[in-house]
Amino acid sequence: MSVIIDAAPLVAFGDASDPYFETIAGLLRTIDGPLVVPAPVTAEVDYLLGRRLGDGARRSFIADLAAGRFAVACLEQEDYAKVSELDARYADLRLGLADCSVILAANRYKTDQIITFDERHFRAVAPLTGGAFTLLPADG
Repeated sequence: MSVIIDAAPLVAFGDASDPYFETIAGLLRTIDGPLVVPAPVTAEVDYLLGRRLGDGARRSFIADLAAGRFAVACLEQEDYAKVSELDARYADLRLGLADCSVILAANRYKTDQIITFDERHFRAVAPLTGGAFTLLPADG
């Protein structure tokens, strides 16, 4: 099964001194299906790694993307209408493009599993098909 990955766990995975590094590294080793990063999230990770750890960490992440370690879920033109709809529906949460792209990627890849630390947002929103997301590592 595919698993969608949010920005903060990828930033933690890029920093061996991060308190969550081992948790995320171990979790990533257990995933059997594709690891999917929405394209807007890749930009967020690039920025955060550069700001927190410098260009070497950014470049390592880009090299992982280039090597196919993660599948990148790009948004199509028609997806932005759904992003707008989700952003309006959950206006009180102020989800933004990256979080909305995680929801859309989960729908596209037919999964409810998200690797995220953002329980505030992803416990409050529902998958487009209904139900609830499984948030890893919290629900693992």
